[in-house]
Amino acid sequence: MQQGKKNVWLPLVISLAVVAGMWLGYKMRDSMPGKSFFHTERRRPVDEVLQLIESKYVDQVNANGLADTAIDAMLAKLDPHSQFIPARSVEMVNEDISGGFYGIGIEFGVFEDTFHVVNVIKDGPAFKAGLQTGDQILKAGDSILSGKKRDAESMRAILRGNRGSSIILHILRNNKPKEITVSRDIIPVSSVDAAYLLNDKTGYIKLNKFSQKTYREFMEALEGLQKKGAQQLVLDLRGNGGGILDEAVEIADEFLAGDKLITYTEGIHSPRKDYRCRREGIFEKGKLILLADEASASASEILMGALQDWDRATVIGRRTFGKGLVQEQYDLSDGSALRLTVSRYFTPLGRSIQRSYASGSSAYYKEVFERGIDTGVDKKAKTKVYTTKEGKKVFGGGGITPDINIGPDTGRLGNVVAEIYTKGLLNDFGYRYVLSHPSIQTIYKSPSQFMGSFDMKNDAWNYFKKMAAKDSVNIDSATPVEINFLNRYLKLSLARQLWRNEGYFELMNAEDETVKKALEELGK
Repeated sequence: MQQGKKNVWLPLVISLAVVAGMWLGYKMRDSMPGKSFFHTERRRPVDEVLQLIESKYVDQVNANGLADTAIDAMLAKLDPHSQFIPARSVEMVNEDISGGFYGIGIEFGVFEDTFHVVNVIKDGPAFKAGLQTGDQILKAGDSILSGKKRDAESMRAILRGNRGSSIILHILRNNKPKEITVSRDIIPVSSVDAAYLLNDKTGYIKLNKFSQKTYREFMEALEGLQKKGAQQLVLDLRGNGGGILDEAVEIADEFLAGDKLITYTEGIHSPRKDYRCRREGIFEKGKLILLADEASASASEILMGALQDWDRATVIGRRTFGKGLVQEQYDLSDGSALRLTVSRYFTPLGRSIQRSYASGSSAYYKEVFERGIDTGVDKKAKTKVYTTKEGKKVFGGGGITPDINIGPDTGRLGNVVAEIYTKGLLNDFGYRYVLSHPSIQTIYKSPSQFMGSFDMKNDAWNYFKKMAAKDSVNIDSATPVEINFLNRYLKLSLARQLWRNEGYFELMNAEDETVKKALEELGK
């Protein structure tokens, strides 16, 4: 009988002993930095060092900050484009990819410690609530803005928020206080800066990035131009640092016939993946020019490489950045993220356009900055040579080399323009002048009319001269080269204020040597 009772309780006693032993083991592990009682995997020195610093170092330290620094140091040994994104920056980085964010829909500037509404996005939340260009924001929610020094990032953090949430703005309009409640909503960030006709049959589209909405926005722009009579196209990819590979592939498909290879990716842990044309495109036959410069990178280069390899487009401008690495983003447990290079991409001819980064990130980026500055001639453009079906020579290993090179403007600007740039006076001028001369908005109905008849002399120039003097900049000491430069860019500042990017690029392109060369080639 006694033996039977023991047999009944024995399993329970053993189970309790095992649980107690596990608990004791884990406690012993936690009290021994760098060692594990139940050792299943060898810990790396970096983990041990961080734990020892946190538990033994003489002063209090920010362990998370140290860990971030360690991660950055590791990634620096890989390539220039693998990147650790702290949790505080993930949302902003993702917004650029998604093509939108939640906010109120305004552009703002700071003048004499006061936040001014420089532009209200049409049909956005602020527009619907009645906010107007020229309004001064004194208070936003609980944050007093007037007389406070805030940077643009802190201001954006105040104005942005969850969709449907509201913020009360206390503003000053025509020297009268007013209170406006704005309900936050999605604010689209367009990939298309401008889309208009350069002449009766030539369309122009400026793409600034490749986000999740770029293909759709591009198609809307292209179809709109075709309805206006566009039979040939200038696609401006200057300054486009890339983005989502699939969006570039979709756009390439609209220009290439058949099932042609557009690009392929491959890495040690990533088997080859081909991206091919899948449908009939809407612009497979019209003449096509691509504009490039040293800031055109990644997805921009994928698009250029495919169209150049298939003899479908002529590339004009300057050699591109040279980024042939593909990153994937991985979300980490603390809300941060890792963008890790997982493969390389290749053009249809097998070109890898990635530049060497063997000398480190500093030299890698310095090469782009210094490229052609002194002479306007890119001496490193030609590396490994490939031949297209039509016999054209194209190059790999150093970006996309243009078919027609247009050197950078090597004209020297002096200290006056440097001061004006530093103090942001060029951008400020357009807003301030239009605000003090509201009739300009009714006098000029279009950028082309403005371009042909507005004269910067006298009134506008004197206004800017006084504006600069208040910021201790003496315009009278400007060189003739600087004066010509200022006349042009002040006029562009006005065009941007009146017609936003569309007006800016229409005026800019009228005197742009690369655009002029594109039109010359299309006219042959």
